[in-house]
Amino acid sequence: MIAPTKHIKENERLAALQSYNILDTLPHADYDGITKIAAQICDAPIALISLVDKDRQWFKSSYGLDAQETPRDVSFCGHAINEEHNALMVEDARKDKRFFDNPLVVNAPNVIFYGGVTLKTDSGLPLGTLCVIDSKPRVLSASQKEALDALSRQVINLLTLRKRNLELNDLVGKLEEKNLDLEQFAYVASHDIKSPLSNISNLAGMFLADYRSKLDKEGVGLIELILKSTEYLYLFLDRLMEYSTKLDQLEHSKKNITIAEFKDSLNVYYGSNTTLELTYTTALECLQMNPIIVSQILTNLINNAEKYSDKAIVKVDVAVTETPTHYKFSVSDNGPGIDEAYQDKIFDIFVKLSKIDKHGNEGSGLGLAIVKKLVTRLGGDIYVKSKPNEGAEFSFTILK
Repeated sequence: MIAPTKHIKENERLAALQSYNILDTLPHADYDGITKIAAQICDAPIALISLVDKDRQWFKSSYGLDAQETPRDVSFCGHAINEEHNALMVEDARKDKRFFDNPLVVNAPNVIFYGGVTLKTDSGLPLGTLCVIDSKPRVLSASQKEALDALSRQVINLLTLRKRNLELNDLVGKLEEKNLDLEQFAYVASHDIKSPLSNISNLAGMFLADYRSKLDKEGVGLIELILKSTEYLYLFLDRLMEYSTKLDQLEHSKKNITIAEFKDSLNVYYGSNTTLELTYTTALECLQMNPIIVSQILTNLINNAEKYSDKAIVKVDVAVTETPTHYKFSVSDNGPGIDEAYQDKIFDIFVKLSKIDKHGNEGSGLGLAIVKKLVTRLGGDIYVKSKPNEGAEFSFTILK
């Protein structure tokens, strides 16, 4: 018997094999299906997907063989990965000086015929083989060899897909961790800034109260500008903290509420607003949802409709429909509308279409970003339909 030699790029090859994180994983139907097909096409009792590790060959799938691995120094696949032509065909191992006294030939499973096609990465490094085995001499036909080669490519495709999914999951995990760090930083930074900001506002207010009569008009204006700026910054920090708050802290379990209760939960905010006509359109009688978060989303949209309207009477309709899996809410208004060029951008953080609203207040650019974040967390999507001077309709869905 001649033991297989190490591959010429053994260290690189082993590193490539480890990068797939496939060794010692549980059986998988996709791989088992390939070995079954290989055995049937080649009319062989055994078919294996064998991955050649440092000191062993490990079987990701074994059809017709009750084994998970064998030592590398007695493996046929250890020889196959060194073949220049990407395949090793041994018609009768008893007549081959490399294998005639191999324990796998002399004893069970009595490997007499071996046909293996190398599993190679895109960079040409062999990971192992897809092979078929028989206990009697064999010769594969040209079509059987072609089929075995095609199936080996499918094995590589499965391994590559697995690797990419693992890399994607790892990237998502890292991004989530970084996002959490950023949210925590924004929350802490906003909280820490508020304290000195309050001191500035209080001192400026006290100064203006005590010395207003001693200041000229320009001096009073400067102090009032300080007060107005600190008020805006304070509100901005409130929204920033709201955006960066962990949504699991805002979540409450879903509960059943009637449509009447749903309307009341919104009307309480707008009952005294004589310039807003708020109506509802729905055929539903009750909703199973998180009322706190949904109310936060809707009040944000209604507030925007009111603040940026160009009409004396602002008309807003809230429509609620359902599908088997989702609720759909639509908030339409009679405002100035939104140009199509900006409709994809308005949900991005810090994006503002108007510097100030009709009350003269400057927005934070966080409102719709918060809305999108909440909708996404509730398993839905949000979009807007609008044309200039024809109002806007914001629609969002949430999972039931």
